[in-house]
Amino acid sequence: MSVLPLLWRNMKWRYHNAFTIVMTILQPMLWLVLYSAVAGQTMKGAGISNYTAFILPGLVVLVSFSACSSGGIMNYLMKAEGSFYRILIAPVSRTSIITAQILEAVCCTFLEVSILFGAGLFFSVRIASGFVGMLLIVLIVFLTAFFMSGLTYAISLRLPNEVIYETVMNAVVLPAFFLSTALFPADTLTGPLKTIVNLNPLTHVINILRTLLLQGEVHSHNLLWVICLLVVLSAISFCAALRGLKKEMSL
Repeated sequence: MSVLPLLWRNMKWRYHNAFTIVMTILQPMLWLVLYSAVAGQTMKGAGISNYTAFILPGLVVLVSFSACSSGGIMNYLMKAEGSFYRILIAPVSRTSIITAQILEAVCCTFLEVSILFGAGLFFSVRIASGFVGMLLIVLIVFLTAFFMSGLTYAISLRLPNEVIYETVMNAVVLPAFFLSTALFPADTLTGPLKTIVNLNPLTHVINILRTLLLQGEVHSHNLLWVICLLVVLSAISFCAALRGLKKEMSL
């Protein structure tokens, strides 16, 4: 079980670089506290009584992306200190290396999501679907973070330095976030914009989280569709990360 020692090593790295947690949770917290308070007055006219609860699923996805993106930064810092290459020549499987780093990013995601939900309690945010809904939210967040962590890991292995990496990640995260239903309902959208929003996989993740959070009931086929989508995306991102690591070893 080489995954557990590597996971523990990555968690110790995160502990000694706690600023990565602060920086990734800061922006979503500002959105939750400030933007929801300002925009909530306007959105009441659209029939959304608790706008903080409405945007919380979108912020969960945003903080997941941010936490997982910091996992890519870990690769560059470990390369600079040489520990990245020491792990590569160690007698451990490549899948264990990737799995450990992905799981560390997933743990960091759950920590930051818990902080968001804790802050949401002060804004009357409650999980309408109860305990079962909470378990489903945990499952969806896990799969989302797994997919995003594998994606960011693969991207970090293909880019030469952290400056370019951060630029590329901003170019990926911001359009994916704004071209979804994170901040507004998509019911009134028409034309190409509606098509783009519907093609965005994050839209479906946010919608299912929002349904579990606000309505309490979700159609089983919608839930199964989102879970299957995330499983497929997670498998693709993991394979991309594995291929990138093998290519790194051949250099």
